Amino acid sequence: MKIHEYQAKELFREYGITILEGTLATSAAEVEQAAATLGGTVAVKSQVHAGGRGKAGGIKLAHTPAEARAAGDAILGMDIKGSTVRKVLVEKGAAIAKEAYLAVIVNRAQKAIGFIGSAEGGVEIEEVAATNPGKILRLNSISRNFPSDGAKEFAEALFGEAGDQVMDVMEKLFKLFVERDCSLAEINPLVLTDEGRVVALDGKVNFDDNALFRHPDVVELRDMDEENPQEVQAKESGLSFIQLEGDIGCMVNGAGLAMATMDMIKLFGGSPANFLDVGGSSNPEKVVSAFKLILSNPDIKAILINIFGGITRCDDIARGILASYERVDINVPVVVRLFGTNMEEGRKILEGTPLIPAVTLSDGVRKAIEAAKGRSA
Repeated sequence: MKIHEYQAKELFREYGITILEGTLATSAAEVEQAAATLGGTVAVKSQVHAGGRGKAGGIKLAHTPAEARAAGDAILGMDIKGSTVRKVLVEKGAAIAKEAYLAVIVNRAQKAIGFIGSAEGGVEIEEVAATNPGKILRLNSISRNFPSDGAKEFAEALFGEAGDQVMDVMEKLFKLFVERDCSLAEINPLVLTDEGRVVALDGKVNFDDNALFRHPDVVELRDMDEENPQEVQAKESGLSFIQLEGDIGCMVNGAGLAMATMDMIKLFGGSPANFLDVGGSSNPEKVVSAFKLILSNPDIKAILINIFGGITRCDDIARGILASYERVDINVPVVVRLFGTNMEEGRKILEGTPLIPAVTLSDGVRKAIEAAKGRSA
């Protein structure tokens, strides 16, 4: 789960990490008023769950309240990577002497909680890692305790003379990460001002969805306007769903099989439109919900259903497919591969329907790609 910058900064404030004074605004008039109250130069920053806001024109400096109003008018309503800007953070300006990158992540390779840092702040860390990997600093903790050994050197490598302040920020960011079950806690840039203060100029905090039941206060921060409506609907239906950019809809049981199915589609020259795992349940209603989700994408040209029945029964999936044809307008070719528990019963149920049968995965993938190409012709 993601939250906005202004929400991340409220968490920073709660944990004692220094941030700049700022006000949330939802209209150009509110932006102007906020700028007048803050005084001096302000930054007007779009609040969306997307990176590259500055490059997209979603962050502007303003030296007067009138300039701030114009900036707010330009940014509010802007589309940034598919997200509409509905609110902005109006934040007091700062004289910056140095910038750095600092983040706490889950280091899966090392089975640790890891710090990543770089004196190259204010840019995408992936870009630094690709072009100058030697500038990336790393420090891991294999426990839930702050990694004191090596932290001083890490902090001084970012802002030498202000290393003690950086250490303080690191300890607090680590505490936030552990206590709130985060998957990412990032400050980019962490800045050293002309006055010698270390300040979190930007903030990004993501949370582990599987731990949200422990944090009702975090759940309240969720902005449903920023989430994919299909993915939200999928969660409510007990489905695992991720929207992609292809034209072949996928309905599969099991995450591993779903990944293999998408890989096969790509291998054979097709393009999967989604990841969709109906799970181990044999509830036909899940199949109906899955069809609705897939067909909500106007780019769909064919659907591939790939079921390997274990706990999931192929005959129940078949009944769900028939129910879907009665309740959903399915106007694209559907290829079905049923294998495993009660597969013969499932195949008999689907006899005489317009569905395209397949025996193997490769057979099903080929037929789905051909069907999609037929729709494109």
